[in-house]
Amino acid sequence: MKESTWKECLETGSALEVSSDVPKARSLLETSLGRNEYLKESGIKETSANFIFEGYYTSVLEMLHALLLLHGYKVKNHICLGHYIRDVLKRDDLFRIFDDCRYKRNSLIYYGKRMDLGTARSSTNQCIKFMAEIKNILDDKLAMR
Repeated sequence: MKESTWKECLETGSALEVSSDVPKARSLLETSLGRNEYLKESGIKETSANFIFEGYYTSVLEMLHALLLLHGYKVKNHICLGHYIRDVLKRDDLFRIFDDCRYKRNSLIYYGKRMDLGTARSSTNQCIKFMAEIKNILDDKLAMR
Protein backbone atom coordinates (compact mmCIF):
# COMPACT_ATOMS: atom_id res chain seq x y z
CA MET A 1 0.00 0.00 0.00
CA LYS A 2 1.27 3.44 -0.87
CA GLU A 3 0.33 5.69 2.05
CA SER A 4 -1.11 9.11 1.29
CA THR A 5 -1.04 10.66 4.79
CA TRP A 6 0.97 10.51 8.01
CA LYS A 7 -2.05 8.92 9.69
CA GLU A 8 -1.99 6.11 7.12
CA CYS A 9 1.74 5.65 7.73
CA LEU A 10 1.00 5.05 11.41
CA GLU A 11 -1.98 2.80 10.67
CA THR A 12 -0.04 0.56 8.26
CA GLY A 13 3.05 0.31 10.48
CA SER A 14 5.23 2.20 8.00
CA ALA A 15 5.74 4.71 10.81
CA LEU A 16 6.24 3.51 14.35
CA GLU A 17 6.25 5.20 17.71
CA VAL A 18 9.58 4.70 19.49
CA SER A 19 11.33 6.19 22.48
CA SER A 20 12.92 9.53 21.76
CA ASP A 21 16.67 9.04 21.34
CA VAL A 22 18.59 12.31 21.70
CA PRO A 23 22.12 10.81 21.46
CA LYS A 24 21.25 8.96 18.25
CA ALA A 25 19.60 12.08 16.81
CA ARG A 26 22.73 14.12 17.58
CA SER A 27 24.90 11.45 15.98
CA LEU A 28 22.79 11.41 12.82
CA LEU A 29 22.98 15.20 12.60
CA GLU A 30 26.77 15.17 13.05
CA THR A 31 27.12 12.50 10.36
CA SER A 32 24.98 14.54 8.00
CA LEU A 33 26.97 17.71 8.61
CA GLY A 34 30.26 15.85 8.13
CA ARG A 35 29.04 14.34 4.87
CA ASN A 36 27.97 17.79 3.68
CA GLU A 37 31.45 19.20 4.33
CA TYR A 38 33.00 16.35 2.35
CA LEU A 39 30.57 16.83 -0.53
CA LYS A 40 31.16 20.58 -0.58
CA GLU A 41 34.92 20.05 -0.74
CA SER A 42 34.53 17.46 -3.50
CA GLY A 43 32.62 19.81 -5.76
CA ILE A 44 30.16 18.83 -8.43
CA LYS A 45 31.35 17.90 -11.93
CA GLU A 46 29.74 16.15 -14.88
CA THR A 47 31.36 12.86 -13.85
CA SER A 48 30.35 13.12 -10.20
CA ALA A 49 26.98 14.89 -10.44
CA ASN A 50 24.85 11.84 -9.65
CA PHE A 51 27.07 10.74 -6.77
CA ILE A 52 27.14 14.21 -5.21
CA PHE A 53 23.35 14.50 -5.44
CA GLU A 54 22.91 11.05 -3.86
CA GLY A 55 25.24 12.10 -1.06
CA TYR A 56 23.22 15.21 -0.31
CA TYR A 57 20.00 13.21 -0.42
CA THR A 58 21.49 10.79 2.11
CA SER A 59 22.30 13.76 4.35
CA VAL A 60 18.70 14.92 4.03
CA LEU A 61 17.55 11.47 5.17
CA GLU A 62 19.90 11.50 8.16
CA MET A 63 18.55 14.85 9.30
CA LEU A 64 14.96 13.74 8.87
CA HIS A 65 15.54 10.53 10.78
CA ALA A 66 17.16 12.59 13.55
CA LEU A 67 14.13 14.88 13.71
CA LEU A 68 11.69 11.98 13.82
CA LEU A 69 13.72 10.29 16.57
CA LEU A 70 13.47 13.43 18.67
CA HIS A 71 9.70 13.34 18.22
CA GLY A 72 9.54 9.62 19.04
CA TYR A 73 9.04 8.12 15.57
CA LYS A 74 10.78 5.83 13.14
CA VAL A 75 9.75 5.35 9.50
CA LYS A 76 10.25 2.51 7.07
CA ASN A 77 10.02 4.45 3.80
CA HIS A 78 10.79 7.81 2.27
CA ILE A 79 7.16 8.50 1.38
CA CYS A 80 6.24 8.58 5.06
CA LEU A 81 9.12 10.97 5.72
CA GLY A 82 7.45 13.30 3.24
CA HIS A 83 4.06 12.89 4.87
CA TYR A 84 5.60 13.75 8.24
CA ILE A 85 6.97 16.98 6.78
CA ARG A 86 3.65 17.88 5.18
CA ASP A 87 1.15 16.63 7.78
CA VAL A 88 2.96 16.99 11.12
CA LEU A 89 5.40 19.85 10.54
CA LYS A 90 2.83 21.57 8.31
CA ARG A 91 5.58 22.56 5.86
CA ASP A 92 4.16 22.04 2.40
CA ASP A 93 7.05 24.07 0.96
CA LEU A 94 9.59 21.62 2.39
CA PHE A 95 7.43 18.65 1.40
CA ARG A 96 7.53 19.75 -2.24
CA ILE A 97 11.32 20.09 -2.17
CA PHE A 98 11.76 16.73 -0.46
CA ASP A 99 9.33 14.94 -2.78
CA ASP A 100 11.07 16.34 -5.86
CA CYS A 101 14.46 15.20 -4.57
CA ARG A 102 13.01 11.80 -3.62
CA TYR A 103 11.61 11.36 -7.12
CA LYS A 104 14.94 12.27 -8.72
CA ARG A 105 16.85 9.96 -6.41
CA ASN A 106 14.45 7.11 -7.23
CA SER A 107 15.00 7.78 -10.94
CA LEU A 108 18.73 7.30 -10.39
CA ILE A 109 18.54 4.27 -8.13
CA TYR A 110 15.61 2.29 -9.48
CA TYR A 111 15.39 3.33 -13.13
CA GLY A 112 19.01 4.07 -14.03
CA LYS A 113 18.27 7.60 -15.23
CA ARG A 114 21.32 9.85 -15.11
CA MET A 115 21.20 13.55 -14.24
CA ASP A 116 22.79 16.20 -16.36
CA LEU A 117 25.07 18.64 -14.56
CA GLY A 118 22.50 21.45 -14.49
CA THR A 119 19.79 19.27 -12.96
CA ALA A 120 22.25 17.88 -10.43
CA ARG A 121 23.35 21.38 -9.41
CA SER A 122 19.76 22.54 -9.06
CA SER A 123 18.73 19.43 -7.11
CA THR A 124 21.79 19.66 -4.87
CA ASN A 125 20.95 23.28 -4.10
CA GLN A 126 17.40 22.19 -3.22
CA CYS A 127 18.80 19.62 -0.79
CA ILE A 128 21.07 22.23 0.79
CA LYS A 129 18.17 24.68 1.21
CA PHE A 130 16.01 21.90 2.67
CA MET A 131 18.72 20.85 5.14
CA ALA A 132 19.21 24.42 6.36
CA GLU A 133 15.51 24.56 7.29
CA ILE A 134 15.53 21.13 8.96
CA LYS A 135 18.75 21.95 10.82
CA ASN A 136 17.08 25.04 12.31
CA ILE A 137 14.19 22.87 13.53
CA LEU A 138 16.64 20.28 14.89
CA ASP A 139 18.74 22.91 16.64
CA ASP A 140 15.65 24.29 18.36
CA LYS A 141 14.55 20.81 19.48
CA LEU A 142 18.03 19.83 20.68
CA ALA A 143 18.47 23.09 22.59
CA MET A 144 15.43 22.17 24.66
CA ARG A 145 16.97 18.81 25.68
